[in-house]
Amino acid sequence: MRVAAIDCGTNSIRLLIADIKNGTLTDVVRTMEIVRLGEGVDKTGEFSQAALERTFAAIETFAVLISKHQPEQVRFVATSASRDVSNRDEFVDGVVSRLGIEPDIISGDEEAALSFLGATADLVNLNDPPTAPYLVIDIGGGSTEFVLGTTGPTAAISTNVGCVRMTERHLISDPATPQQIAAATSDIDAAIDLAYGAVPIAQANSLIGLAGSVTTVAAIALGLSEYDSTAIHGSRISAQDVHRVTQDLLAMTRAERAKLGPMHEGRIDVIGSGALVLDRIMIRTGLKQVVVSERDILDGIARGLISNPS
Repeated sequence: MRVAAIDCGTNSIRLLIADIKNGTLTDVVRTMEIVRLGEGVDKTGEFSQAALERTFAAIETFAVLISKHQPEQVRFVATSASRDVSNRDEFVDGVVSRLGIEPDIISGDEEAALSFLGATADLVNLNDPPTAPYLVIDIGGGSTEFVLGTTGPTAAISTNVGCVRMTERHLISDPATPQQIAAATSDIDAAIDLAYGAVPIAQANSLIGLAGSVTTVAAIALGLSEYDSTAIHGSRISAQDVHRVTQDLLAMTRAERAKLGPMHEGRIDVIGSGALVLDRIMIRTGLKQVVVSERDILDGIARGLISNPS
């Protein structure tokens, strides 16, 4: 069965068109655009017109690809930023007019479950599979999900800390000041406290990290000269290396971060805060390494179309 999944987050919008047979997912198209849909949402409570225009332009490109490859099922999922805004209807109408389907603006709980499904489905195929139970963390632009489980999620929470939200709220200097980093750390630690109240994190044997902040930190820690998803997927990054990379990124200017080979242009501004979220989670949980997955909520959306076709 051929399916198409769209994940529209605070920072990026991504499309996966895939063939799924006997539980195996084979990419036909996997692409991403950094549109920063959630730019300013933490302050204004609404999508800016510029952010909507960037997002709609990307959706138009995706619509052409979907038309070309003819999937049997299509699902458009919108996450953190779309839950928070006052002009949600303008966003929904823009999606419907371009794709012919309405976006599903999902809850944090469903976001967590889809992230877990996408991240863990092919862990057994790694050369050195991690040991369950897994704590899956999905660090997005507006939120971070914490999900514990083995064959499926048993406990989850979505918290309102993410790389865009923390950057806009705190890390506004170039580079960020110690005071700004301390304020961001305080917010992140409060979110981790919430996670501990909702999820039995101490039960986790393995930490699985998802999304662009985690994969970019991994690429830098691995010393890659350019972004290489094959090298990144399944890699194990120690807590010490995560901390080192985080400190380096927070100390750099924007221009210095832009020169890093694996750095996507759309992550230059927000990678410091995304790395800080990962670093604080590893410090607070005491987990010694993170297993990095290139499979995430996008893959979960696609797999969900097989198990729950519309």
